[in-house]
Amino acid sequence: MITTLCRKSLAVAAAIAIAAAPVAADACTSFIVKAGDGSVVYGRTMEFGLPLQSQLIVMPRGYAFKGTGPDGATGTGLAWTGKYGVVGANGLGLDIVVDGLNEKGLAGGLLFFPGFAGFQPVGPAEAASSIASFELLTWLLTSFATVEEVKAGLPKIKVNQAPQVVFKMAVPIHATLHDLSGASIVVEYVDGKLDIYDNPTGVMTNAPSFPWHLAHLGLYGNLSANEPAPRKVGDLTIGQPSTGAGMHGLPGDFLSPSRFVRAFMFVGNLPPLPSGYAAMDAARHILNNFDIPPGAIATQAGAAAGGGVAGYETTEWSAVADLKSGVYAIWDYANPTPRVLDLNKVDLDAKEIRLVSFDQKPAYIDLSK
Repeated sequence: MITTLCRKSLAVAAAIAIAAAPVAADACTSFIVKAGDGSVVYGRTMEFGLPLQSQLIVMPRGYAFKGTGPDGATGTGLAWTGKYGVVGANGLGLDIVVDGLNEKGLAGGLLFFPGFAGFQPVGPAEAASSIASFELLTWLLTSFATVEEVKAGLPKIKVNQAPQVVFKMAVPIHATLHDLSGASIVVEYVDGKLDIYDNPTGVMTNAPSFPWHLAHLGLYGNLSANEPAPRKVGDLTIGQPSTGAGMHGLPGDFLSPSRFVRAFMFVGNLPPLPSGYAAMDAARHILNNFDIPPGAIATQAGAAAGGGVAGYETTEWSAVADLKSGVYAIWDYANPTPRVLDLNKVDLDAKEIRLVSFDQKPAYIDLSK
């Protein structure tokens, strides 16, 4: 239980850390949606402070990976052979996944965690059992089938403080993970300590840390999809100006705490969904609520360094994954049509990792005649 005093302490710590963090685009939002046929659909947006230039990626089972050691060199960290095939999206042209789904139905993503992420100190003797933060999801999805396996296996390695070449520092991330049972966890490294949290909400955004977001939900217990009754004042009846009054007070800004609350409310109020396809469709509609238009958030250094459009942060891409059917779908700022990888159709016995561009121009359908 999080007490009132703990909530105040969390709020103060969060405010200090956010104030100290550099201004960066870090507005990722993620959640899961469940369907009546047992399907679990994971959805997320990707926003960042520099263009990630993501591609779709297929990682075959049995692939030999070479992890990054604390010195930042590839091959000085953990070496492992992938047990499961994975599809998803990479970043910066690297053979890693920043978001993805494996053949056993374990899915998840890396989300930016600035001002809070602090990875483990790793000495020379431990280097070979460590990986860099940006390799975390790759190791998890190629190695485990369920969140319970992740919880048992993750403490056996360390995530070191190796800098990434483009970032020139350890990439500050935390991870969200979900499996076919509908179970979810959040993985965070704070002050050099691993924290694994069960996540009954299935929702995750960015900083502050996950317990803070759960405490923050308590401020919005009044929200409901149901319309409130009109108020009577003597002979006067004061009705609502339109439908939607049950959600009055829902935070509409782009801050990570506000996005967490919105995602939680939207997912929690979904009607019953019969199938994975219906859940994917519903997830796409929810994700549309987190699509950042150009002009809403200016990046710190303008167009030269911004990850969006003309110096403004935008949603670079969004994705949904059906954990049961093995379908991963992605769309980007320039083209809202989903592009799909199907784990049942890609070659998971290939010898090499496959990268697939999804930089296709949108097709306009002319129905004038």
